[in-house]
Amino acid sequence: MKITIRGGRLIDPAQQQDQVTDIHIDEGRILALGQAPAGFTPERTLHAEGQVIAPGLIDIGTHLREPGPSYKGTLRSETKAALAGGYTTLCCRPDTSPCIDSSAVVQQIMDKVELIGQAKVRPIGAMTKNLEGTHLSNMAGLQHSGCVAVSNMRNAIDNTLILRRCFEYASTFDLRVVFYPEDSWLRGDGCAHEGALASRLGLAGIPAAAEAIGLSRVLHLVAVTGVRIHFSALSTAQAVEMIAEAQAKGLPVTADTTMAHLIYTEAEIDGYNSQFFVQPPLRSESDREALRQGVRDGVLSVISSAHLPHEEAAKMAPFAASEPGMATLETLLSQGLELVESGVLSLPQLIERLTSGPAKAMGLNAGQLTEGQWADLIVFDPEASWQVKDSDLFTAGENSPLTGSTLKGQVQIALVNGQIAFER
Repeated sequence: MKITIRGGRLIDPAQQQDQVTDIHIDEGRILALGQAPAGFTPERTLHAEGQVIAPGLIDIGTHLREPGPSYKGTLRSETKAALAGGYTTLCCRPDTSPCIDSSAVVQQIMDKVELIGQAKVRPIGAMTKNLEGTHLSNMAGLQHSGCVAVSNMRNAIDNTLILRRCFEYASTFDLRVVFYPEDSWLRGDGCAHEGALASRLGLAGIPAAAEAIGLSRVLHLVAVTGVRIHFSALSTAQAVEMIAEAQAKGLPVTADTTMAHLIYTEAEIDGYNSQFFVQPPLRSESDREALRQGVRDGVLSVISSAHLPHEEAAKMAPFAASEPGMATLETLLSQGLELVESGVLSLPQLIERLTSGPAKAMGLNAGQLTEGQWADLIVFDPEASWQVKDSDLFTAGENSPLTGSTLKGQVQIALVNGQIAFER
């Protein structure tokens, strides 16, 4: 379909574009910006005056739940939620059931995604078989099947030799590794940030040192193996400092934090509010400020959703016995706009951390609006006010801490490969 989008503020940080202009699309690709080519007649014109045109958002840490328990989510429900939140590409986590440790599971997911025809999905494969941390998976086979990276999620690989072999295998095929740094022994059974609040609530704490020690161990192996690694869901000030030092040394390292860790602190769990039980835990005010500075400076080049949908019952147990995670895909952009309004980030910085940042980290040819590129883009109204209601969300997850809140900023249109995949 030939489409023209008129009069929007086009922000494309990858090309350092920020201007009010038109964009013209034909055969699924961006044909031109600004003046329409001679002879081009759109079949549909979309008016975006007063709105923002941006590359489709890209996420590195989405749990799509399929294969797995459908009452927590499905590929259909979560990719629809993604589009409603502005995400056109999702790099999905490997901890499904069964986990993504074989080409057969990858193919099952990709076939279903193609049939559904909503957001694009790029699987992250399991680094070890069944994520057990003892035997290496067939990483080359996973890469050939379409995996953009491998990860063992938060499942510990205690044997450092096995971890080194994993990195050497991945490096041989220039396959990226997504790593969640944490010392499993220091983490123990912890569920909250170790400090005065956790002690008062009687909750087992996870010290900030658990992240720093886990990160240090892996950085030494990166120096030895040369593996391209992306550290995900960082939560502490010390981690930001260590990543900056590693990047200054030229190590092939990128990193992200989650929107939750940029917005909230440990204070949210006071009263045992399990909606704010996440992994890693929400940290101190000083940690949050360091994470915000890391995102501003580009040390943390990605903001991830950490989208982990649950049914309502999963959050109804006592805090430590409830299931960690938040449903975030449909509310993340609005929360990011709160950071813009409060001066934490500029709007181009926010869009960069949600588009070209993750694209570069995962080696994807996406996250920009240039001629000839697939037209994966969104149009959002930064001033649109809306109330978060579980009944209005597309995700199957009922674990958004924002239920009942009024937010500002909402996606109006999402295009995938030049086709209108979502229209509010």
